Amino acid sequence: MTTVSTSAFYGRTGMALSALRARAEDLQAALGRGERLTAGSDDPVAAARLRTLARAEGLAAIDTTNANRAAADLTLTDTALSSFSNYVIRAKELATQAANGVLTAGQRTGIATELTQLHGELARLANTRNSAGHALFGGETSGAAYSFDALGNPLYAGTGSAGELPLGDGQSVTRGLTGPEFLNFSTAAGATNLFAVVKGLADALGGAVPDPAQAARDALGPLDTGLESITTAQTVIGARLNWIDLTTERRTQLSEQHAGEQAEIGGTDVAATVSRLQETMTVLEASQASFAKLASLSLFDLLR
Repeated sequence: MTTVSTSAFYGRTGMALSALRARAEDLQAALGRGERLTAGSDDPVAAARLRTLARAEGLAAIDTTNANRAAADLTLTDTALSSFSNYVIRAKELATQAANGVLTAGQRTGIATELTQLHGELARLANTRNSAGHALFGGETSGAAYSFDALGNPLYAGTGSAGELPLGDGQSVTRGLTGPEFLNFSTAAGATNLFAVVKGLADALGGAVPDPAQAARDALGPLDTGLESITTAQTVIGARLNWIDLTTERRTQLSEQHAGEQAEIGGTDVAATVSRLQETMTVLEASQASFAKLASLSLFDLLR
């Protein structure tokens, strides 16, 4: 005959009830947080995969930040290039007017004044700032991209390239353009830049040359070349923005795949978890009732 002491009975029953309560609490917590794993030891393989996915998502967040920064800078660049284009088109219109031999000196002087103003606007645009407050067309420099000497000649103070930003999976994008990449170009007369063409035309129409009408005609070709250089730069910027869109779309798809895999590996199966919780609660309630019934019995009850 086996004799069970009162203390042993209470001890074992209490441990069993505590285990059932703990199991119910774990199931309730899993439902609340939507995750079935509370520790890596619950499923080491699944936990390792979840850590890998979490690292991938962390890197994707960095890549997204880089993509947003590059897109912001490239969008600013595209806007500035459009303004450059508009100014050059206006300069061509003024040059065409000035090429007319019947204009008076006063009329050409008025055109020269507007060209001088256009030169100032070109200089202002060339020193546009990017989203970080640095020179948009100065490459990696933090200061102004251009300074101008006493004669109005441009002095480039930036770096040789705009720098690249990683987009993930070994992909990257150049985040902008340097000023010389589109403001400098070659003509039949040799290398020049947009500032020099516009300023030279303004000076010529202001009386610096004996035949200002011919100077205006001579300036049309370089202005066309400058406009073509700007248009080419806009095409390059558009291609880079499209590349960012493609990599962003791919990263979004991967993120959705990772989210689905995370839910499948570590997510709570709601239906199964609710079923197990109901089962555990039923067992717990039955065990508590049985314990209460047995605990109320005594030897005197059996002797009656």
